[in-house]
Amino acid sequence: MPERSSDGPERTPDGRYIIVDGRRWRATDPSIPEERRQELVNELMSARRAVGAAKRADDEEAEREARARVHAAKVALGERGPKWWERVGNDQAT
Repeated sequence: MPERSSDGPERTPDGRYIIVDGRRWRATDPSIPEERRQELVNELMSARRAVGAAKRADDEEAEREARARVHAAKVALGERGPKWWERVGNDQAT
């Protein structure tokens, strides 16, 4: 059964995923220091805004670049790419 944190979205019991509107999404790597996590979230939000601006401008190249920024930020956050709980030496691994 999913668990709800008082300071965030509903999570699976193992903490690896969040639940949003019934969909499961990979959670951010909890080992990322808060300051770095916030920098990455800021970049992610900036990149998402750039995707929207590029789409409104019908600029395919700018959209590709912005989507690449979104992907890079999500990988750095641990939300895409290698699973953070499977990394060698990760204290979160079970």
